[in-house]
This record gives sequence, C-alpha cells and structure tokens, in this order.
Amino acid sequence: MFSVVVEQAHRMAVCERPNPVPAEGEVRVRVRLAGICGSDLHIYHGKNPFVTYPRVIGHEFVGHVDAVGAGVSALRIGERVVVDPVVSCGQCHACRIGRHNVCSRLQVIGVHRDGGFSQYACVPARNAYAVPAGMPVASAAVIEPFAVAANVTHRTGVLPTDVALIYGAGAVGLNLLQVLKRVYGIRTFITDRVDERLALAQACGAADDEIINTAREPLARALERRGVAGGPTLIYDAVCHPAILEEAVGIAAPAGRIGVLGFSATPSSLPQQALTSKELTLYASRLNCAMFPTVIDWITRGLVDPGRIVTHQVNFRDVAYAFELAQSQPRVSCKVLLDLGEDA
Repeated sequence: MFSVVVEQAHRMAVCERPNPVPAEGEVRVRVRLAGICGSDLHIYHGKNPFVTYPRVIGHEFVGHVDAVGAGVSALRIGERVVVDPVVSCGQCHACRIGRHNVCSRLQVIGVHRDGGFSQYACVPARNAYAVPAGMPVASAAVIEPFAVAANVTHRTGVLPTDVALIYGAGAVGLNLLQVLKRVYGIRTFITDRVDERLALAQACGAADDEIINTAREPLARALERRGVAGGPTLIYDAVCHPAILEEAVGIAAPAGRIGVLGFSATPSSLPQQALTSKELTLYASRLNCAMFPTVIDWITRGLVDPGRIVTHQVNFRDVAYAFELAQSQPRVSCKVLLDLGEDA
C-alpha cells in the first residue's frame, strides 16, 4: 500500500509500506477520502506537541471495512464506515465519568498512532461507525470536524434565547454555524477577514447581516449596529489567537458562555474582574466525545450538510499541492480532501 508519511518536521513523502493486519478487536479500512485538518499542518511543521515521528497522519477519513481481527464479526466486511479518531483506555477518571476525549492515556488516530492518509488503516472496531446508504462520501469524510462542533455546543449548551458569535469561518467555524443555525435555530454571527470564507458562511446558513469582516468593521461596533448592544450570550473561539479570547471576555453578555477550541500555547491576559463581574463561564473543548452518532443522525435527517465546506478533492500523490491549498490559499479553499480511492 501507499501512505503519506511525515518522516520528521518539514519532511513528508508518499511511501510504499506493507498492508497492515488488523489486531484483535480491530477492523482494517480501505480508505476512500481523508480530510486535511489544521492539526495535520501543525504536525508537518513540527508544532504538535503530542506527535511522534515518523507518522502516517490523518484523522478525518471514510472508507470500507475489508478485513477484521479476532473477535470482530466478519459481517462487517464491506461496511462503509467513518472513523472516530479518539481511542481511550476506559479506566481512568475521565473515562469513568464519560469524558473519553480527555482520557489520561488518550491516543488519537493520526497523531499518536498511524492514521488515514493511507490506502489502508487499522482502527478499533468500536471506532468505525457505519455510514448510512445514500450519504455522499465527501460528506461522510467531514463528519469528524462536525463532531468537534457538536462537542463544543454540547459542552456550552445552547438556549433558544441565545445570540451566538463565532470567531473564524474556517472548517470548524462553518460547521459550528450550521449546527447553531440549523439544529438549534438561533441567531448566529460569524467573523473573518476573508470575504470568500464569509461567502461560504452564507452558503452554510448565515444571513447577510450575520457575517462580519473584521478587517473592515470593528467587531463591537458591528454587533451594536446589528442590535446586539448587550453582547452575545454564547461565543465560540475557532481561531485561538490569544487576543480573541481577551476580546470575547470583554464583549460577552453578562452570564455568557465562551467555548474555546484549539491548542495555542501563547497565554492570554484575562483579568479576573472581567470574568467575575459578568460571571462568565469558559468551556474548553477537545476533539469529540462520542458525538459521531449524533452527527450521522443530523446528516441523515437533513439538518446539516458537511459537504458544503468541501472545496477541493486531490489525489493523495499530490499531497504537497493539497497542503499548499489548505494552508496558504484561504480565498479559494476550505476543506481539502485527499482521494485514496481504487483509481487514485
């Protein structure tokens, strides 16, 4: 088989490797499509503190089961599946209280163990979720980042009276937008500095007056002009620049909630008074915690369409070009998929 391997920081190659053999409790997935995430770019650039090299990256992927290990029913062979990358121990404190995504011995497929930028990948059978017939394969490939959005909204809660603000019209921000608009039906503003990304936001359900280009319009003034003088009650930071969290605390409504995604190591300067005077709540969110069934249900019911953020599908042998698209061309690309299909 062929795999995309990050051999060390700044060095990536398409390598021929032996086909993996599924261990007990595992299935082998013949990968069809795999999405490029910002964390994949971080691994390539040596900025992910959790990865070890060499590593087959990729944690967003869909394919079909073509082999099973001991203890797994052979009836699963041929099943089209999408893979949850969260592998937990099931025994630590976090696992015992149902927070498997922050397991003390967490392994993430594509980070701690080889992932989906490969023609074949072995994963725990319990992590491979069946994809309903009729679901477009490109939509299935983007279930994982949608599960990230589902997780943070589950963490913060969403009230019918909430007015939400999303920082960043990247893949996760756009997915959050669909969840908030189409699942919960609340007014949701989204910011970015790239008009083309904000156009994608409109395609994902944002009204004309809900998109804000902060390169042209100061955010606080833009919200006030749109009738949100008291501040948003629900804010999501899908950019994770330290200054954004500081601004979010400043503009949030009293009793507001802020969801934080990402792994910026740069500290934010948050005065305690700003938090306590309005009794704000900060919710950190990592990966997803068993949200795949929820997202699959949303897609099946037509509530969300993950495929709306897919802009490119590139042969895996052209992975360098695909990374360039994902990293440096935000005006033309959002979610870039690698094609590892039979004819790739």
